[in-house]
Amino acid sequence: MPLAPGLYLVATPIGTADDITLRALRVLADADMLAAEDTRTARRLMEIHGVALTGRQLVPYHDHNGAQARPRLLRALQDGKSVAYVSDAGTPLIADPGYKLAAEAIAADLPVFAAPGASALLAALSVAGLPTDRFFFAGFLPPKSAARRAQLGEFAQIPGTLVFYESPRRLAACLADMAKTLGDRPAAVCRELTKKFEEVRRGPLETLAAAYADEAPPKGEIVIVVGPPFGAEASAETLDKALEAALRDNSLKDAASIVAEATGLPRKQVYARALELKAR
Repeated sequence: MPLAPGLYLVATPIGTADDITLRALRVLADADMLAAEDTRTARRLMEIHGVALTGRQLVPYHDHNGAQARPRLLRALQDGKSVAYVSDAGTPLIADPGYKLAAEAIAADLPVFAAPGASALLAALSVAGLPTDRFFFAGFLPPKSAARRAQLGEFAQIPGTLVFYESPRRLAACLADMAKTLGDRPAAVCRELTKKFEEVRRGPLETLAAAYADEAPPKGEIVIVVGPPFGAEASAETLDKALEAALRDNSLKDAASIVAEATGLPRKQVYARALELKAR
């Protein structure tokens, strides 16, 4: 059955090729035209899953050529074609150049569909062990320390978990700036998610910053997840998840102290809840 005309934003794996969805494969196989942030990556993925181009156009669409490529893709949509767009990895439009393409298609009253799937943002939230009832995705921070701290200051009072993407070579410096600007909150550094060398390190920001400063820069894709601000009113879910994370690497007494400081809750209340969790 042919695809309905429109722009299809197709999520692709962030590591393990098997994480692609059946719908994504069907859209990639049946779309009239394909667009990709990295055409080589898209071709490799299609080859792995036996999806042939069969003479269809695979158009590069990225930060450097978006203004030139968009009119061609929009014309195809206006002509009633189906166009599938894939980013380098993960879900399109999440820290990705596809936003302007989707926005202009919507502004022109053209159909836009999501074919959801893998996302480094959601994968990191799943394994970080920090509250997920409210979170704010901040994307990439500025590379220079002064600008980075200024932007972190804007996020300091957001009453939820913060999620960032970061370059491996800037990781230690970024964690240090986070600790100085946000305070020593519980955090997780998630690296190479779904890949062979997947790693998640959890702990207070200062501890993580010191650990990475003593090592060579890690390799791979990095997601940093930072717990809610000090003094924020903690929900039951927030408290339990913060305690569970702290108890993995600390004594009950130390875990209660860390979480009480991070949440602003009375230490006796936090210690009592930690005892309950430990007894389960």
